[in-house]
Amino acid sequence: MMSALLSPEFLLTSLIVVASPGTGVLYTLGAGLGRGGRAAVIAAFGCTLGILPHLLAAVLGLSAMIETSAVAFEILRVAGVAYLLYMAWMTLKETGALAVAPDGRDGSAFDITFRAILLNLLNPKLTVFFLAFLPQFVGSGEAAPTLRFVELGGVFMAMTFVVFALYGVAAAGVRDRVLSRPAVLAGLRRLFAGAFVLLGLKLALADQR
Repeated sequence: MMSALLSPEFLLTSLIVVASPGTGVLYTLGAGLGRGGRAAVIAAFGCTLGILPHLLAAVLGLSAMIETSAVAFEILRVAGVAYLLYMAWMTLKETGALAVAPDGRDGSAFDITFRAILLNLLNPKLTVFFLAFLPQFVGSGEAAPTLRFVELGGVFMAMTFVVFALYGVAAAGVRDRVLSRPAVLAGLRRLFAGAFVLLGLKLALADQR
């Protein structure tokens, strides 16, 4: 069971998906740059928690409903796009992904976690992704397919947390150099805000397949 669970195909595909730039990576990088390593790890944890509802939906069969229901998909998509645009605006207002905590503090753990959870929670493509991706690694003769599904999802979530945390801690390593250059920080805020807008546009144009 363990060797099958950790098959090279599953691990490699999961790593590519997790490490690819997206909203979670962007937010974790911003937390590391603006608030330090602890905030980056908290952001990574929040992004990972945001995956859990999608995994549960896949296990319970709700993914199929969302995939086939245009209304459910559109509701999640509109909410997701609106939140990404909100994140872009807040980043420009210096209170979003690249907020710099005063007096060296790393900010509210609840606030960081809550925003991170929403980033993944409001992405309907994650639900559809789990429905399409995980069943490929559940054999037709699997004795306990639901348990297998949960195991695969758990590994995917663990990889997400580790990779995102590494991204964020690496960003925190150059934090002092970035904060000491106001022009660089301002440029990064515009870059991050633009990235959130582009990701929102990508989600707005995505279909259910």
